Amino acid sequence: MRPAIVLVRPEIAGNTGSVGRTCVALDLDLCLVKPYGFEITDRNVRRAGLDYWKHVRLHEYDGWDDFLARRAPDPAALYLFEEFGARSVYDVEFRPDFHLVFGQETVGLGPAELDGRAERLVKLPMRSPHIRSLNLANTATAAAYQALRGVL
Repeated sequence: MRPAIVLVRPEIAGNTGSVGRTCVALDLDLCLVKPYGFEITDRNVRRAGLDYWKHVRLHEYDGWDDFLARRAPDPAALYLFEEFGARSVYDVEFRPDFHLVFGQETVGLGPAELDGRAERLVKLPMRSPHIRSLNLANTATAAAYQALRGVL
């Protein structure tokens, strides 16, 4: 299975467009789990993705259960990103079929995604006490480059 960035209930069109652009640059699939906080045809998605959006390998799912059923990633290939993750992104050995999973910009992942997956939680550490989180697109890009380091 191809590696992917998975956005669960994304809220901001520009972030999704930027992540799509990253996926094109790194030859990753983009999996979007509904509902969205915008229309996928929104000009903001296209603006952030520039003219690269047409090259995004986009896979849409009606919800988390639909993603698990139809995409069927190996549970060991799921890496769920949360600020309270026990493992640093720098301490993880990523599988070649990795799926980097990110939640909503405002609240992160929900109980359905987190339940029973505590060992799959990963964080992108921040060195400054003045920052509690990074922009979703920045975090997804940093995580994707780190994941690819071990599989290239």
